[in-house]
Amino acid sequence: LFFIMMVPKVNRIAVYSYLFKEGVMVAKKDNFLPKHEAVDVPNLQVLCLAKSLVSRGYLRETFNWQYKYWFLTAEGIEYLREYLNLPAEIVPATQKKQATRPAGVSREGGAREGGYGRGAPKKAGPGGDFNPEFRREGGFGRGAQDGYRK
Repeated sequence: LFFIMMVPKVNRIAVYSYLFKEGVMVAKKDNFLPKHEAVDVPNLQVLCLAKSLVSRGYLRETFNWQYKYWFLTAEGIEYLREYLNLPAEIVPATQKKQATRPAGVSREGGAREGGYGRGAPKKAGPGGDFNPEFRREGGFGRGAQDGYRK
């Protein structure tokens, strides 16, 4: 038996515009959830719309711990741009260039405050005053000098 889900155009546009704005979408795999977490649409309709977009190659799907994660592909961006009648200047949030970082945060391996982090000099091995002594007396187990096997 095969069922086709009819999704109202208002809900379809709401899901598509959210997906285009963010570039990604997350939904719990629960067909009986009354509303999606981010969009005011039943969760079942979001799942069905995303399944349709995945089958056409417009979304990439990842499933983990009963949640579905969808990521727009380049073809999906073009399709949604055409469907929603958006100009070419508008791009999803995942495609936008990030603003410059604040002065205190760097991506390089520079030392952080307190000397911790990737750039801090690493001290390998024991300190300079380490001088172990190995004596042949005592011990535990088979090496114990208790008079047996002298």
